[in-house]
Amino acid sequence: MFRIWAKLIKDTRVLKDTVICNPDYNLSRTTMVFNALEEICYQFDLGKPMWLDATIQEFKKHSKARFTQDNFIEHIEFDFLEIQVIEE
Repeated sequence: MFRIWAKLIKDTRVLKDTVICNPDYNLSRTTMVFNALEEICYQFDLGKPMWLDATIQEFKKHSKARFTQDNFIEHIEFDFLEIQVIEE
């Protein structure tokens, strides 16, 4: 099962978190990550963040990425959204 943990962080505190599961391994890893991020944004009522080059490199290295204000078009009320692959 493919699982991603998402957290909204403000002042070192977790405001919200969720785990998105995808049992379908017929999809590519990239597609599963994009689908999970879309579901996360829906659950947290957020606009979809942009994948900047630094974000992509961080995710490739650590299977973890932080989306800060730079990644969002609209103003956000938290410090960052962090996603992490916890099971593949």
